[in-house]
Amino acid sequence: MMKRALLCALAAACLAGAAPKRPKLVLAIVVDQFRYDYLTRFRSEYSGGLARLLTKGAVFTNASFIHVPAITAVGHSTILTGATPSISGIVGNDWFDRDEGVRVSSVSDAKTQLLGGSGPGSSPRRLLVSTVGDELKIAGGGKPRVIGVSLKDRAAILPAGHMADGAFWFDVKTGNFVSSTFYYKELPAWAREFNAPRPAEKYRGVTWMGHKMPEDNAKLFAELEVAAFGNELIEAFAECALGAEQLGLRESTDLLTVSFSSNDYVGHRYGPDSPEVHEVALATDRLLERLFLAVERQVGAGNYLAVLTADHGVAPTPEVNLARRMPGGRIDPASIRAAVQGALVKKYGAGEWVAGSFDQEVYLNQGLIAQLKLDLGEVEREAARAIQALPHVSRVYTLQQMIQGGGVRDMVSQKVSNGFHLRRGPDVLAILDPYWIVGTGTGTSHGSPYSYDAHVPVIFLGAGIRPGQYHGAIAVNDIAPTLATMLEIETPSGSIGRVLTEMLVN
Repeated sequence: MMKRALLCALAAACLAGAAPKRPKLVLAIVVDQFRYDYLTRFRSEYSGGLARLLTKGAVFTNASFIHVPAITAVGHSTILTGATPSISGIVGNDWFDRDEGVRVSSVSDAKTQLLGGSGPGSSPRRLLVSTVGDELKIAGGGKPRVIGVSLKDRAAILPAGHMADGAFWFDVKTGNFVSSTFYYKELPAWAREFNAPRPAEKYRGVTWMGHKMPEDNAKLFAELEVAAFGNELIEAFAECALGAEQLGLRESTDLLTVSFSSNDYVGHRYGPDSPEVHEVALATDRLLERLFLAVERQVGAGNYLAVLTADHGVAPTPEVNLARRMPGGRIDPASIRAAVQGALVKKYGAGEWVAGSFDQEVYLNQGLIAQLKLDLGEVEREAARAIQALPHVSRVYTLQQMIQGGGVRDMVSQKVSNGFHLRRGPDVLAILDPYWIVGTGTGTSHGSPYSYDAHVPVIFLGAGIRPGQYHGAIAVNDIAPTLATMLEIETPSGSIGRVLTEMLVN
């Protein structure tokens, strides 16, 4: 009897120490422009997917991005690569490509065509590193399925990676979910079937938060994105992809990335303190629960691993901050470009000195500088002095300065350094004073190194996760190596993050 009891105890101990089985599906969720404080401000009103995550998940309360700029493409490229822009090459939503001599987007690809719409397609070819999905495919000999879904092309493509089986996004010209010839010869039949009943058109004339949707499709498809309706379409399409691609029903682990974009469109227009942002957060809570239930019906409640984060936060609108007696305001991006152009004409003579400008980033005409045999570093410094003279510019960095490792060594400089890719980065980058944003008119924006743009949720849920709150500082870059360790695959090639061992059961 004693021997049998000892064997049973030993068996129980072995089982307790065994590693959790690998999930059938990883569900990676991004909520575009979702500040961490949306979890705490609206906590009492959450009763769906966010409530589930907050009560049953591992909640990291001090997760931040460690790069500048804090914008969509950069954030989405970080989450499942673990890389900073200095390594991944995704330095913005758009930048001036010095090799091509043109403005490009993070996913633009003239070699591809849109499927389900017309015109050029998009691809992950500008991403220089691997993702969790890529490493999953490599380790599984191509058998795992990887699918990305969003309203935005960059938000569907960049988290899913190079080897993804498909990425799908919403086309405001047609009202369809579309893809690219990078993935398929033609749009899959199941996606065509989803588009066939014209699901976006059901919102024609419908009112959300006092805002009536247009009757005209040409306006409707863009306007519904600035309401919870855009997220409803994303969730419905994600469910369709889940079933049609039979995700989680193979021997290998599959990956579905879903990025909810409407939060960003709503936040830009109305600001983080608006009733609209409040309501779209509550709607996202409900949609997440719907998605979780769909996943559980397909793979079982204990057979998937979910992680939720955001790609960036957002600044308060200057008007709201003014009422609070807080600092803030707007700087016209045209004034930054004009300051550089004017200063260089005055110093060196007539010419098109600016090749491209994007908010606080200026790309100089290096061809003209070389033609006139000028010193690039000196021209950059002259441009920087012109920008620094503008009101509410905190500091200015130059490409040559970043190459040489110069500048004040603090949190801001480290984030700038992490965001600087030496081939793709701008010649001059301005950092504005806290709460000052680049833009005109109304609404707000993001991109700064400050906490309101950088502090975001990171929550894991599933087998092998120890639920609870974790208050230590982490980087969003830590998500990718943690998933890779849990899935027993290679860490993505550009990852600089660490494994979040504090939440792992084993």
